[in-house]
Amino acid sequence: MSARDAGILLDVPIDRKSLCAATAEAVAAIERRSPPVIFACANPHSLASAQADLTFKSALRNATLVVADGIGVTIMARLAGVKVGPRITGTDYFFSLMNALHERGAANVFFFGSSRTVLHLISEKVQREFPRLKLCGTLSPPFRTWSAEEDAAMVASINGADPDVLWVGMTAPKQEKWVEANRHHLSAPVIGSIGAVFDFYAGVNPRAPQWMCKLGIEWLYRLLSNPRRMWRRTFISAPKFVALVIWRHVLGIDT
Repeated sequence: MSARDAGILLDVPIDRKSLCAATAEAVAAIERRSPPVIFACANPHSLASAQADLTFKSALRNATLVVADGIGVTIMARLAGVKVGPRITGTDYFFSLMNALHERGAANVFFFGSSRTVLHLISEKVQREFPRLKLCGTLSPPFRTWSAEEDAAMVASINGADPDVLWVGMTAPKQEKWVEANRHHLSAPVIGSIGAVFDFYAGVNPRAPQWMCKLGIEWLYRLLSNPRRMWRRTFISAPKFVALVIWRHVLGIDT
């Protein structure tokens, strides 16, 4: 197996694959059934949070495909002299893989996370927009800490549906930690932690206009649309991320 082509930013490998290559890798994993592709996004909030949460950092480091999700990551990586791949959002990856599998002709997809209402909206939309794919299941976990027995039952339910792709939609770092804790028990060849994509796709929280996405200011739209949820990411995590990159990668100061 060839060495992984990734740049290391704040101890997390960020792959240099294009969206096309990342999608092809996932399709190949489904065809051969192993080894699995574990997808995760690296944005300023997650990279900053992972520095104080070693379990979260381990989950990101152990993911097999980590993309630069956020203009802040690509800008700071460039400043630090770390070569990472192009900006790829969770939404980009979701649609690219879903479209590729639809064109291929068949695949089983499972959605784990969010609320029953959101999952119902997703189910209707998937069956309408991707009729050649089989929605083999959806599952909304409890909105609380669940027991080991409950966790095992949910994993068994997912495996029983035999998904080719397991989309996981919980907030970071909960989703990445859950995937890391269960990756050796899950049988899906592709597991993607895509968080807010569930709400975007369901239409519960509309995504920013395309022009804002292209300019890399989707974060501003999300802040204005949901300030209660996004203010901490914008005004605490983002500045912390910038400071950490400068201290460690530019100044060489170990924090």
